[in-house]
Amino acid sequence: MKLWPTSRTARRRLTILLAIAPVLILAAGLTLWGLSGSISLFYTPAQALAAKVEPGQAVQLGGLVETGSVVKHPDGRVTFRVSDKEASATVDYQGDLPDLFREGQGIVAEGVFDAGGVFQATRVLAKHDEKYMPREVAKALKDQGDWRGDGERPAYDKP
Repeated sequence: MKLWPTSRTARRRLTILLAIAPVLILAAGLTLWGLSGSISLFYTPAQALAAKVEPGQAVQLGGLVETGSVVKHPDGRVTFRVSDKEASATVDYQGDLPDLFREGQGIVAEGVFDAGGVFQATRVLAKHDEKYMPREVAKALKDQGDWRGDGERPAYDKP
């Protein structure tokens, strides 16, 4: 059995394919490599703990703001805890929080974990009405059995 076709048309097509394939593979590889720095993965605190997110890696952290955890510092920095049913993470944020930010609400924070495991947020997004929750947060809470779409408080947040 011959590897090279005997038909002139088939040889021409195979030659063109063999010339173009490495170029397309190189272009796809360079595109993926270039985009790798801009990918921001979403984690809940339990998922971030399980994934052992490297310090300095840009991620999105989502969950519910723990009741009684918000501390506003005189320098404008705000510290609070974001939790899901299984774990919680301390978030440190410098700046103004959204008007709708409050305890017990779903949020998504963008930033990085530092070496001490504290999430250094560069941006905090809060839900915009009582029925909205960021899609990633809602899905993660549903997966963990902690969905409170009916307005019920989660078990770990009840007094």
